[in-house]
Amino acid sequence: MRECERPLSIYGYSKFLFDQVVRGRLQGALSQVVGLRYFNVYGAGEAHKGRMASIVWQQFEQFRAEGTVKLFGEHAGHAPGCQSHDFVSIEDVVRVNLFFLDHPRKSGIFNVGPGHARSFNDVARVVVNTLRAADGKPPLALEELVQEGLLEYIRFPDALRGRYQSFTQSEVSRLRTAGYATPFVPMEEGVARYCQWLLERCH
Repeated sequence: MRECERPLSIYGYSKFLFDQVVRGRLQGALSQVVGLRYFNVYGAGEAHKGRMASIVWQQFEQFRAEGTVKLFGEHAGHAPGCQSHDFVSIEDVVRVNLFFLDHPRKSGIFNVGPGHARSFNDVARVVVNTLRAADGKPPLALEELVQEGLLEYIRFPDALRGRYQSFTQSEVSRLRTAGYATPFVPMEEGVARYCQWLLERCH
């Protein structure tokens, strides 16, 4: 909703401006006009983005290089590692795009995400345990990962204070109303599959 849109960054503001263009052209449009708001996308083909790649890719690379994953500590009422985002697999992004390609009469602005925020702790647990499984090691609970030093918390960066979204969650009712009924890939399944895909390309 327009009244809830308060971008915290230049990147967010650029997306906000695009939405205004789409809204202006929806009225009386003679052809399909679609704006897709992707939440935190992860998956194959993002390595070239480096530090701007998904947190999944960052954690995978960090654990392989250092044997640990570092997450933000407590900040703004969020416990260490409990900053939560709505993570969406590139598989789902492709499916949603193809849905609108196949339904040219459907227009609008739509959120693209599972609609369930997951903590960075949750993601790190899947990443680390998937890599451990590849080495024949058993999975560990979050507390065990911290105790073993496989997961560490660092001080929240001063540069991000007041500019970081500690919680994002998509509202996908418009997407469902438009007819997109395919379930989104659960985070555990999608992240594990992505890490396995990355591992296959590391050898």
